[in-house]
Amino acid sequence: MRVVVVDDHPIVRDGLRALFGTVADIDVVGEAADAEGALREVTLLRPDVLLLDVHMPGGTGLAALPRLRAAGPETRVLLLTMDDDAETVAQAVAGGVDGYLVKGAGQDEITRAVRSVHDGQLVLGRTVRPRALTPVAAPFPQLAAREREILDLVAAGLGNPVIAERLHLSPKTVANYLTSVFAKLGVTDRGQAIVTARDAGLGRG
Repeated sequence: MRVVVVDDHPIVRDGLRALFGTVADIDVVGEAADAEGALREVTLLRPDVLLLDVHMPGGTGLAALPRLRAAGPETRVLLLTMDDDAETVAQAVAGGVDGYLVKGAGQDEITRAVRSVHDGQLVLGRTVRPRALTPVAAPFPQLAAREREILDLVAAGLGNPVIAERLHLSPKTVANYLTSVFAKLGVTDRGQAIVTARDAGLGRG
């Protein structure tokens, strides 16, 4: 099977290339150091499996997933990352990854995971499985439900008049809600609120 490796650390890419070089049925056909490079490699090479890190320059692997899926619908995505917190795992599974391993996984486990995702199985590493079943708390528990709903729409890029129409509120009421939201988040303007909200996963529709 044909594999592309994406990680911003050359030593990781070299290590995986060396590992798969000893495996008869796995061939590393490309590699990249960031999300844009991953998109380029998937578009050009259409690999069977993409090994993808989460944190890379220019954007996270999770944020790039929709574009990678569009570029290579048949490519299976296996995350190989240092992150094993419940929120990241839940976001990855919800985003449709085919597998999730932490970088402490052994060589045999990585090889088996590549084969398994290629065969259409969902693979979760041993340390990842419990976190995938852990409920993730809603972000910003200090916000009321309506405040969180409005913040989500703001993070999605909607203006107050559109939000007001969608929620059947007056623009003034929306503005009042946002004043409360800004105070609770400790931000001073809409731009800061958007950044904070998007960092927590809001605004993705």
